[in-house]
Amino acid sequence: MLNGKKIVVVLPAYNAEKTLEVTYREIPSDLVDEVVLVDDASRDDTVEAGKKLGIKHIVRHEKNRGYGGNQKSCYTKALELGADIIIMLHPDYQYTPKLLHSMAGIIANDVYPVVYASRILGKGALKGGMPMYKYIANRILTLAQNILINQKLSEYHTGYRAFSSEVFKHIDIEANSDDFVFDNEMTAQVFYAGFEIGEVTCPTKYFEEASSINFKRSVKYGLGVLRVSVQYRLQKWGLGNFKIFRNPVNT
Repeated sequence: MLNGKKIVVVLPAYNAEKTLEVTYREIPSDLVDEVVLVDDASRDDTVEAGKKLGIKHIVRHEKNRGYGGNQKSCYTKALELGADIIIMLHPDYQYTPKLLHSMAGIIANDVYPVVYASRILGKGALKGGMPMYKYIANRILTLAQNILINQKLSEYHTGYRAFSSEVFKHIDIEANSDDFVFDNEMTAQVFYAGFEIGEVTCPTKYFEEASSINFKRSVKYGLGVLRVSVQYRLQKWGLGNFKIFRNPVNT
């Protein structure tokens, strides 16, 4: 715990057998109260690896639900466990667990209710091996999103995120896609609900076992990101009524 707040780390996993242990071993046990592993019908022994590590809370999807569907199970389980702070950490070791103290501290001390670990602040992305075409696409998409959503995030596409449980009372994650665009829909929801997002600099690693999507899926993702940002702007102008922005408190 930190400042009396229960901290749960969620690991959305797909074929993470080779990197799960090194990720898990770096999670600070003096800080984190519970770890949740959600396996999205992996084709390897991710679940068995989790059991060997002693992870108590393991959820396995019998059918692949997609990256967004995986996160829905992650957050649902963390809230069931009574989490005050939920931190999503990819178990592919692309992001360092050593930032967990900093991210949790920002929320526990009521600085920001949401914290993203940004690969773009500093030179972490390119230094860590991010392909140039992905870096350029990231910067273009982020610029477009900042204009449409009227924010100044350095990156919308990180997979390392921390949330106060209070946020989930005001957004409906079940209305979001089960695909990769889930992350951006959730970001739009957070801003639409009136919450602010803080950022910390994060080094990153790109290697064979790290998760990634191919060029075709990247294009689909990019178009989905732009769609979400346009929907946000239309909703703010009163020209749209999109289900992802409904407030679960009022439904």
